[in-house]
Amino acid sequence: MDYALERARKTKATLRRPTPEDGAAVWELVAACKPLDENSMYMNLVQCDHFRDTCVLAEMDGEVVGWVSGHIPPADPETLFVWQVAVSEKARGQGLGGRMLAELVARDVCDDVNQMKTTITKDNDASWSLFRRFSRRFGGQIEDEPHFTKADHFRGAHDTEHMVTIKLEDAADAKAA
Repeated sequence: MDYALERARKTKATLRRPTPEDGAAVWELVAACKPLDENSMYMNLVQCDHFRDTCVLAEMDGEVVGWVSGHIPPADPETLFVWQVAVSEKARGQGLGGRMLAELVARDVCDDVNQMKTTITKDNDASWSLFRRFSRRFGGQIEDEPHFTKADHFRGAHDTEHMVTIKLEDAADAKAA
């Protein structure tokens, strides 16, 4: 296998807003990206339709290889909440997660956003790494605290989710990236 050629191909993912027709492919991608929580296919369809401006889809050769779902909470228009980041095994190690987050922050819909939030379980090393790198690149400051707890919110069936907050001090840099 020509690893240089394969790496070059992987870095050429196209980023775009999703369409409702992408819902099933997003659902399949999320299901393949453990330990992400799976939603119903219908939920992913709604995200691709109603929340398309705050979601990013990555494609290579017509195949969905990356997904970021997010929204701007109506009561907090200065916050972008990132729900999920999924990157296909085929596209890992190429910085695609960070590219998708930067693409999202650079969109006009995020003009008033000055912080990004997400929730992560303590054992999800890949997500911690992604958001720490993103924070160093665009914010420099990352904070976390328990938010949805195993005992109080999940009836013991899911690990505590920590609310991660990144102040986007260099959001203008993300728009230029």
